[in-house]
Amino acid sequence: MASATQHNSAMMAVIDSGLGGFSVLRALLQRAPTLPVVYVADTAGFPYGKRTAGEITARAAGLVKTLQTRHSISHVVLACNTLSTLSLAALRKQFPAMQLIGTVPAIKVAAAQSQSKRFTLLATPNTAHSAYSRGLIAEFASNCMVDCYGAPNLARLCEASLLGDEVSDKAWRGEIAPCFFDDARGKTDSIILGCTHYPLVLEHLRAHAPWPVEWIDSSDAIARHALKDYSVTPGKSVAYVTDPNDVERYTPLFTAEGFAATATLNPAMLQ
Repeated sequence: MASATQHNSAMMAVIDSGLGGFSVLRALLQRAPTLPVVYVADTAGFPYGKRTAGEITARAAGLVKTLQTRHSISHVVLACNTLSTLSLAALRKQFPAMQLIGTVPAIKVAAAQSQSKRFTLLATPNTAHSAYSRGLIAEFASNCMVDCYGAPNLARLCEASLLGDEVSDKAWRGEIAPCFFDDARGKTDSIILGCTHYPLVLEHLRAHAPWPVEWIDSSDAIARHALKDYSVTPGKSVAYVTDPNDVERYTPLFTAEGFAATATLNPAMLQ
């Protein structure tokens, strides 16, 4: 981050394509229970995993610009691995005065912890195959066998499950089975949760894993980083969705997380 300036009144924003950012949000509130948060679920753009980098960056830039017209915001947590790995650098150039905190795969942690030196990055297709992820592997895990799997539908299944929809055991198994290897190159002993949705359904992932592994979540590290130069002033939190049709369905979930209100950011403003 650019500086260690203390911000005493500006709020912190958390942006995700949907509810995945709750994993980072909960970590933030665990460390700073009175933190006021502006949360944006870009439900009109969900899922990000199959969108282009240009589309994702443009949507995120529009969200930040719109938030700046409504709130005093000093920090923005990009609580989405896909958004961060594809767009963080570009967004920092567009908003040089803003503290932008990304969420990126915990390759370094996995490499240090893995006993077999074989682990999998489980993520969306965009994150799993991004140049950013490849760079992290080259820098921190050159002595490991790292399998990268872009689960095509797992984020969508997570979002549906969090909203109360039924997800079959077969669907869960089909999304995570390709993460596990046991061959001449070693046995998978760790899975990096490379999408912020995944920690929220960890009980399902564990239940359908073919053998026990370490599940590595970076949420607390992101929260610690976001709060290290931030002075909390208590206040009310507000949540937004970008599809007006989602307000009614998402409001109970945001209320349960402590948000005072759920409203819409007009998709027409995302230019």
